[in-house]
Amino acid sequence: MKSGLLPKIHREIRCGATTALYVQDPASGRLGLWLVPTSLRRRLAPRREFLSGVEIDGTLSPTFQGPPAWAVESLLQLKTREDDAVAAFGQGRTMRNGPTVERMKFTGQQVARAGGITTVRTSFTHPDGWQAHHDLCWRRGAGWLESSVTVENTSAQPVTLEFLASFSIGGLAAFAKDDAPGRLRLHRFRSVWSMEGRLETRAFEDLQLERAWAGSAVRNERFGAVGSLPVNGFFPFIAVEDTGAGVTWGAQLAHPGSWQMEAYRRDDLAAISGGLADRELGHWMKTLAPGTGFTSPTATLACVAGDLDDLCSALTAAQEMPLATLPKSEATLPVLFNEWATSWGNPSHENMTALAQALRGTGIKYLVMDAGWYKPVGGDWSTAQGDWQPNATMYPHGLRATADAIRACELIPGIWFELEVIGSVSPLFARTDLLLHRDGRVLTVGSRRFLDFRKPEVIAHLTARVIDLLQAGNFGYLKVDYNDSLGLGVDGAESLGEGLRQHLAGVQAFFRKLRTELPDLVIENCSSGGHRLEPSMMGLTAMSSFSDAHECPEIPIIAANLHRLMLPRQSQIWAVLRAKESLQRIVYLLAGGFLGRLCLSGDFPTLRPEQRALVDRAIELYAQAAPVIRRGRSHRHGPEVAAYRHAQGWQVVVRADADGKKLLVVGHTFENPGVKTIRVPLPPGRWRVAGELHTDRRGVTLAKGELRWQPAGEWCANVVLLTR
Repeated sequence: MKSGLLPKIHREIRCGATTALYVQDPASGRLGLWLVPTSLRRRLAPRREFLSGVEIDGTLSPTFQGPPAWAVESLLQLKTREDDAVAAFGQGRTMRNGPTVERMKFTGQQVARAGGITTVRTSFTHPDGWQAHHDLCWRRGAGWLESSVTVENTSAQPVTLEFLASFSIGGLAAFAKDDAPGRLRLHRFRSVWSMEGRLETRAFEDLQLERAWAGSAVRNERFGAVGSLPVNGFFPFIAVEDTGAGVTWGAQLAHPGSWQMEAYRRDDLAAISGGLADRELGHWMKTLAPGTGFTSPTATLACVAGDLDDLCSALTAAQEMPLATLPKSEATLPVLFNEWATSWGNPSHENMTALAQALRGTGIKYLVMDAGWYKPVGGDWSTAQGDWQPNATMYPHGLRATADAIRACELIPGIWFELEVIGSVSPLFARTDLLLHRDGRVLTVGSRRFLDFRKPEVIAHLTARVIDLLQAGNFGYLKVDYNDSLGLGVDGAESLGEGLRQHLAGVQAFFRKLRTELPDLVIENCSSGGHRLEPSMMGLTAMSSFSDAHECPEIPIIAANLHRLMLPRQSQIWAVLRAKESLQRIVYLLAGGFLGRLCLSGDFPTLRPEQRALVDRAIELYAQAAPVIRRGRSHRHGPEVAAYRHAQGWQVVVRADADGKKLLVVGHTFENPGVKTIRVPLPPGRWRVAGELHTDRRGVTLAKGELRWQPAGEWCANVVLLTR
């Protein structure tokens, strides 16, 4: 590679607005994958070949021109136990670029085009005789690509994987002629219980991802989640932005268990990769017997000429695909009522039928009875999971009578399960043969133990106690909760991490069984709120609980965060109504629900007339806004909120529908908004107000291409639907 020359391109494939470049090192044959915006393809910078500078010059000689400035990063990143460990101070920090990668030889590439889908399979062979294949898939019209890796043991000996990435994108900083100082930023989303989706943006320099002066040491940032709560700590997402070039790369992983993402650098260029948590992070190893294979979870990739919002819009669009087969009742994104914050674990027949009567004719479609319907007399809901027998005192005529009474009020009845868990007062708590173990002991977390979904007896039990109950009870909605993590992993496989992966594959198979046997059932994905907000779980369900922030002032902050990570049409947001609250507070909560799926709870039957009038208006406006929520593009305005529990400032989320003919504007003020008039720019055009929800005297005005809102003060909200 000569100084100032562009890299050698083995193959170039245009995928709409993105171009995939397969870059090859002429000397070693190593093959890498670069993604670039098609519109900027010709702006790749010629690269320097060798490093220079005061720290280098003294080492130069006629036979040594200096350390190489860059190298091709292999698109295949994996590690086997049979090969040596990684070097360059990498052990304990990364498993990328170890001897396994160096020993893999590129053996060929096939491109297939059929039915609007382009698939590129890139194959490699290890000297020991086994193979690996990287698959990149693009669907015509899509702004994203899919990536996975399959390992086939075509050798005569077992092969044990201890690291396998679903993707690896190299060439970050390819639009700079050097190492792009001050230009690269890493984006990721942190997440903890009831504070999901907080954006963290750090300069590469802040994370010590500057290249080493002579390229002799690895720089990396590896992060992820360990256990069965895949959104506990971080979302399975990574992005890198080149602010100088205006280009952003990113990926989102579809996996319900332990995962990792990594930003990596050893030279001028940088790379990102991700997949299953490796042996170091997630205690994962997988042994392939001769003649067997293994495929990694799928990652969604995107590269855009734009910023983080542009990238997130491309990635979340991929989440539309699994929703084509949802029940017909979901077509209009109906409002629902969940009685959790009404009865707090006491959803008796009397309570549920009274609620159904109060909700009749309101436009609400689903009425969900939450935890507690199965608890023993005098017992608690949180320790009784597992038997799923209704409390005879609470339901003297059985669950079917309650569900029929709800349907008689023109509502679809729903019910709560925590089907993966056994509570401490259940007789199944002692059935250790059905439960998950770690290190030979039953895995116990507080008052919970966990069913082993690899066992046919467990599936048979749940078929009888869940699927049969749903059918016999005439239920049309299922809320599946999950309130703790399996942690590092479980026994029953070659590693704890592989045991965890196999068990969770069984869990997802049961979700598919539910959808197959009950095709009209609406399923809600909940895990202490938002701990399972990742694409594979969201793709199996109609919607997901956005958070357990039931009555918190930070609800709209969390709900706005999630627009970058999931489709609002799947983000179920609490609006807990209390008869004692002011009208301003009621609107604040209702407005938050417009940032996703509006889920009411609380004191609905006893609301004051003026409160009911606001709720009725909100439900009517929500029906008008549903097409914008269903499919569109969001942008948040306002200062970043530092302390969620003590929020200050304001935010406005503007969501445009797919045709650009309607805008949904949802605004909130927090403590000390700092402005009297909030001004939000609007897309070009003549806009008019088609609907509004607020308690302000003036509402909003439209002038000079912007929306102007003068809130009444702190903790106010406004919802505006605009049409051209």
